[in-house]
Amino acid sequence: MIETTRNIAKFHCCEDCGEPPHALDEILYTCPKCGGLLEVRQDLEALRGERSGAQWRKHFDGRQGTIEWPYASGVWNKKELVLPQIDPEHIVSMCEGNSNLFWAKRLGEQLGLSDLWIKQCGVTHTGSFKDLGMTVLVSQVNGMLKTGKPIQAVACASTGDTSAALSAYAAWAGIPSIVFLPANKISIAQLIQPVSNGAHVLSLDTDFDGCMKIVQEITRRHPIYLANSMNSLRVEGQKTISLEICQQFGWEVPDFVIIPGGNLGNVSALGKGFLEAKALGIIDRIPTLVVAQAAHANPLYRSFQGGFKTFEAVKARTTQASAIQIGDPVSWKKAVKVLKENGGLVEEATESELADAAARGDLTGLFNCPHTGVALAVLEKLVSRGVIQRKHRTVVVSTAHGLKFSQFKVDYHHGAREDYTGQFRNPPVALPADVDAVERCLKDRVFKR
Repeated sequence: MIETTRNIAKFHCCEDCGEPPHALDEILYTCPKCGGLLEVRQDLEALRGERSGAQWRKHFDGRQGTIEWPYASGVWNKKELVLPQIDPEHIVSMCEGNSNLFWAKRLGEQLGLSDLWIKQCGVTHTGSFKDLGMTVLVSQVNGMLKTGKPIQAVACASTGDTSAALSAYAAWAGIPSIVFLPANKISIAQLIQPVSNGAHVLSLDTDFDGCMKIVQEITRRHPIYLANSMNSLRVEGQKTISLEICQQFGWEVPDFVIIPGGNLGNVSALGKGFLEAKALGIIDRIPTLVVAQAAHANPLYRSFQGGFKTFEAVKARTTQASAIQIGDPVSWKKAVKVLKENGGLVEEATESELADAAARGDLTGLFNCPHTGVALAVLEKLVSRGVIQRKHRTVVVSTAHGLKFSQFKVDYHHGAREDYTGQFRNPPVALPADVDAVERCLKDRVFKR
């Protein structure tokens, strides 16, 4: 049965400058009046009129485990709150979402926490949380094409994961995709994904911020649809992480949620998800959001240190957390707004801290990407300062699958870095094919325990 809703989502100016709302099938990314970013706003009054908070919870729970299109997806399970007016036949979905909420019992015990969880958003089709936003954006483009909008392709600048998601979903729908990547700054595993999906891959001699400037100009000049997170359709998919976390806890709200931050679309999305859920009575409070930045790309952390009174872009330095190596994030205003509304925090992690934190987590059964390492390092800092205590239910958002960053792990365990040694290095031991030699090694490494 196809659900209907009275909610009609529209684009609104984030600055509330007086510009009237725009339909979602209009091709625009910033406010025509003031130039500010746009955001998708749901008609919360209409949604409150449809169901109470308890009824929305029951409604979403009733879709869990279904094979009815498109509700098997963790994103489209919440369709009324995401893209309510789209025709289900136009939806482009690969059953994204519904990712594992991993109880990090052993890691939590090591850190002195009893209620630590890792939201494994990288356990999805292309291996990162970007799938959650891309299913919404590409579905909207697919619907626009079906109704005659003159769009020739979809395009993005990327540090790797966005390009993988865009190329896969565009390929599913048969829509041409173009990705602008900073040359020699992403992993081979990330590069080969858009190549394999048939995207037009352009490797530019610049960083992500340089790629972002070029893709914005290209999409301004040509009928090519911009798919970066400044397009707020992406946020509508990513915000379902918030609802999914609460749903997995039986609709209880955690105390802290730690999110790696680069272009800052994800913290904006999760904050929006929690705030809307509270406004609809689905949850009764908002968790404290924590943005974790790499010290080599930390403009939001610097702004937070000054009480968010100013914000200045930085020249991002090379970091192992390449997907968040962004010095001029387009969504910083949205992120600051969300953090101010819920008393959120921002912390940073050095290269050695993020690598050691990722490796420590791996030794308890995880397989972390470097960006999750940033979040885990920030977790350790907040625990050591007493901000996060044993009683607090804490969720770390893992943004990508560790297999996409195998070289990061190889370099760590083989001691290939000059800037740190690696506290938890575990290189393989080369031995002759001799039982006695193996036994001597095991006596030193295993039996002595």
